[in-house]
Amino acid sequence: MPVTVVLDPTAGAFVWLHMAPPIGDGFRRSYRKLLRWNDEFPFVKFSLAADDRPIAAVEIPTERLDRDALGLGIARLLAICDLLLEETAEWIWIGGRVPEAGTRAGRNVDLLDRYADRLGELGLAAPAEPS
Repeated sequence: MPVTVVLDPTAGAFVWLHMAPPIGDGFRRSYRKLLRWNDEFPFVKFSLAADDRPIAAVEIPTERLDRDALGLGIARLLAICDLLLEETAEWIWIGGRVPEAGTRAGRNVDLLDRYADRLGELGLAAPAEPS
């Protein structure tokens, strides 16, 4: 999943990633999910890109912007995507079925491990039940 960082000297940095391809059908139900997640995850904001792809974003204020804050922001986004995998499966895979992981290891394990003690409940919570 590509992560985008925009540095703005007046605002700090906005870090976001596209969580899935454009949302096709069931738009209203998907939009309700994004709104619910905005309440459940106060340090991340969910929205739609111009092409209707769902986005998760974090903002890092200028006074706190450094390499560590940027790494934590990226780790937070990735942890939330992992946490919401079951709920977003219908957006990502035909039929909404998550493929078996098998012996495949995630590419972000080292980053998530590095910030695990600062991700709080994101590292421990089970995925929410689909609505």
